[in-house]
Amino acid sequence: MPELPIRIGTRGSPLALAQAHEVRDRLMAAHGLPEDAFAIRIIKTTGDRIQDKALRAFGGKGLFTKEIEEALLAGAIDLAVHSMKDMPTALPEGLAIPCILPREDVRDAFISPKARDLASLPEGAVVGTSSLRRQAQLKRLRPDLRIVTYRGNVQTRLRKLDEGVADATLLAMAGLKRLGMEDVATAPIAVETLLPAVAQGAIGVELRAGDEAVGDLLAPLNDEDTALCIAAERAFLARLDGSCRTPIAGLARFDGATGRLAFRGMILKPDGSAAFETAREGAAREAMRMGEDAADELLARAGPGFFDALD
Repeated sequence: MPELPIRIGTRGSPLALAQAHEVRDRLMAAHGLPEDAFAIRIIKTTGDRIQDKALRAFGGKGLFTKEIEEALLAGAIDLAVHSMKDMPTALPEGLAIPCILPREDVRDAFISPKARDLASLPEGAVVGTSSLRRQAQLKRLRPDLRIVTYRGNVQTRLRKLDEGVADATLLAMAGLKRLGMEDVATAPIAVETLLPAVAQGAIGVELRAGDEAVGDLLAPLNDEDTALCIAAERAFLARLDGSCRTPIAGLARFDGATGRLAFRGMILKPDGSAAFETAREGAAREAMRMGEDAADELLARAGPGFFDALD
């Protein structure tokens, strides 16, 4: 058992705190520990400080993890809680993610006071999103839509919708559910219509590699089925060298009854003018290979320079 209190590092947004509390509560239940055996440490990241510009201009996903991982390496915290879709595919030396919680709803949520679903939006409607993946798929489905970029936490994005900055916005269903705000969603969007971000809906817990005490503490929380799916998706992303600067979508699903994993992946131009997608199915042990193989196929089909315009 690590020395108490066990220090949990997290960003300070309401959603990040909800995720940190979920990890704490699961650890309390798994080990019979009281709440005061844990201390939540809020760490402000570069991504939190930059609110008025697209993250892809400043380095992408690592902006939400850098300061937290530095605190972990320095011993200021014992573990870190992350949204796995925010995690770069390469971790800093000395860190590991041995624990993935059971996955929440992977779908995107359509939110609008003016339409019941995406198809019902009037021609030329304005949709607010900071996600290149969502933007590209929206433009592919509805070239008439106008996309405006705005960032911020869930509450900020909803407020901008109320202020009339956009006619609709998209958020992750998982985040809304974890915040107890599922009723905010006008309608969930089927993954067949809008393929999610890699690792959407998954929470990962990071620790110092070789920290056996914390590793043993986290072991009961790891969900093997979810971890398999995330391994396939992140292998796909890593092979594509994906970041916030590239429109990439991917989703793996594991069937425990058959032991088979199904994966679907997609790459797009930001304006939706071109898209390539593929699918794989195989045994669980082939999870990472399937993700990598799918990425290799899409890169070959798209040809050299498909993402160059984003640079």
